[in-house]
Amino acid sequence: HKFSKVPNTPFIPVSEFPELARLQENWPIIRAEAENLLALKKIKAAEQNDDAGFNSFFKNGWKRFYLKWYDASHPSAERLCPQTYALLQSIPSVKAAMFAELPPGGKLNPHRDPFAGSMRYHLGLATPNDDRCFIDVDGERHSWRDGEGVVFDETFIHWAINGSESDRVILFCDVERPMRYRWMQAFNRWFGRTVMTAAASPNETGDQVGLVSKLFRISFYAGQYRRRFKAWNKTAYNITRVALVIALAAFIYWI
Repeated sequence: HKFSKVPNTPFIPVSEFPELARLQENWPIIRAEAENLLALKKIKAAEQNDDAGFNSFFKNGWKRFYLKWYDASHPSAERLCPQTYALLQSIPSVKAAMFAELPPGGKLNPHRDPFAGSMRYHLGLATPNDDRCFIDVDGERHSWRDGEGVVFDETFIHWAINGSESDRVILFCDVERPMRYRWMQAFNRWFGRTVMTAAASPNETGDQVGLVSKLFRISFYAGQYRRRFKAWNKTAYNITRVALVIALAAFIYWI
């Protein structure tokens, strides 16, 4: 945070990011494309367990459709949401964007994002317009409203709940954090192009899958098989685990 130009507070005035006004001005167009995706059931959880960044959210009903993710390619977004896609591409500081749905009763547990290189922007599209549907950032609450935007620092602990009877659909964006020094801004952009792009997750076949998400998928299924093996025969599981440790130790010793 000491390199950041913006205040070190949970919420930051949207006016600090004047380029975002273009999104708010066009929110009815963006909402129309989001509602079309809802009708097509395209806003959904990852089908192949290949979303490393947001996998833990899916169990609570949260769903997403990626519109932009750093330098990754999402042809599905350009095809299905051409106007929103074009708007986002015209704002270089928006590094990632998605439609995010939280159903009635849905809740995201307290968490914080480890990457301090961006700020989080939410634009209400089809929301309950109800104070029972809100996000809490470091003890401060914001209730989403259609056509209204908010910026917050996702490195603060935050959580969200939809206690209403209606869906909540928003435009969710990661916006480049303004830095005090050029060298830090350059490093931040390099980190986004390499590390963050590697976490790309697809909406459907044909979209780019980053290396981190590919490894996460392998790890997810490997963990399932391990748990099934342990449940089937704990003794065999423990013998196999010890044997693998011995084999690894022997391999390291002999190389």
